[in-house]
Amino acid sequence: MTVGIPAAKPARPFFSSGPCAKPPGYSLDKLQTESLGRSHRAKIGKARLQLAIDLMRDVLQLPATHRIGIVPGSDTGAFEMAMWTMLGARGVTTLAWESFGEGWVTDAVKQLKLEPTVLRADYGQLPDLSKVDFADDVLFTWNGTTSGVRVPDGEWIPDDREGLTFADATSAVFAYDIPWDKIDVATFSWQKVLGGEGAHGVLILGPRAVERLETYTPAWPLPKVFRLVSKGKLAEGVFKGETINTPSMLAVEDAIFALEWAKSVGGLEGLKARCTANAHALDKIVTERSWLGHLAVDSGIRSRTSVCLTVEGADADFIKKFAGLLEKEGAAFDIAGYRDAPAGLRIWCGATVDTADIAALGPWLDWAYAQLTTPAEA
Repeated sequence: MTVGIPAAKPARPFFSSGPCAKPPGYSLDKLQTESLGRSHRAKIGKARLQLAIDLMRDVLQLPATHRIGIVPGSDTGAFEMAMWTMLGARGVTTLAWESFGEGWVTDAVKQLKLEPTVLRADYGQLPDLSKVDFADDVLFTWNGTTSGVRVPDGEWIPDDREGLTFADATSAVFAYDIPWDKIDVATFSWQKVLGGEGAHGVLILGPRAVERLETYTPAWPLPKVFRLVSKGKLAEGVFKGETINTPSMLAVEDAIFALEWAKSVGGLEGLKARCTANAHALDKIVTERSWLGHLAVDSGIRSRTSVCLTVEGADADFIKKFAGLLEKEGAAFDIAGYRDAPAGLRIWCGATVDTADIAALGPWLDWAYAQLTTPAEA
């Protein structure tokens, strides 16, 4: 069947799962620049860093029991900082159902020389959460960016756990309700649901994590950028805008813009609603096409941000050509699935994407599919 090229394109065809679409209405000339060229330790620099922290706390509805700080290395740096400084005090259980969870397994085994219990599942599925031993420290991704699979909620985490919970929440914060009483350590970066810039991570510590830091010294050496304790006490300045290394104040201003935009659309509730509307719009497209499917078949664990799709008969080469056709037409950028995941599409439905642009994507998917599957006329 011949499918003509659609008449209208998504107004903002940015569907990358990281870095993600900038907030609607974004432009560089809207950023405040007074802090640029100044020391991050000057009064203005510290004030802007503190503002970013305060806005994150406000939008996330983070309780006063939890500290929040800006650290180097994006989400990866933040999560590794937590692993290197707190693991080794007791047993470790790691959950892996996509590439980033597997990365934390590699760190635990090959770098820290621990012997973790590893609970795995294939792409599109979750491990059996009932088998997690919470006498251990437990590492998991709240929302698996490369598989489109998330934990359903926090009910599987007991209140009386002995170990700490470490949540890589980079594609989850600002998109879901996170039960902070269940999370001892959480990490994320601005480049996901906020549509901010990369390079900087955010580390959130609950009171049990702070206690671990102040009472336990790892057996391995810690590089300077990982050191959160001084003379046996938490380096409180890190959680008041006194960053361990020099931050990009331009990236900080970019994050402040995104956070103020988040407040303008209703804060956490508004962000969650936008993610849900986008995911529903994409699900409608999938439901209406027999050749499209969800990698996460169970809707109860399906991501509302990094939605991963299967394409009938597709291999990696097909997906590369499919995504290339749409990029060439300026209809959709960066929608090929992650390189380690099963061949398919990955479409970001986070809050900075407009639902109308998701809806407009449907005819373009039809067009690209037809281009690659319709036999050429003799």
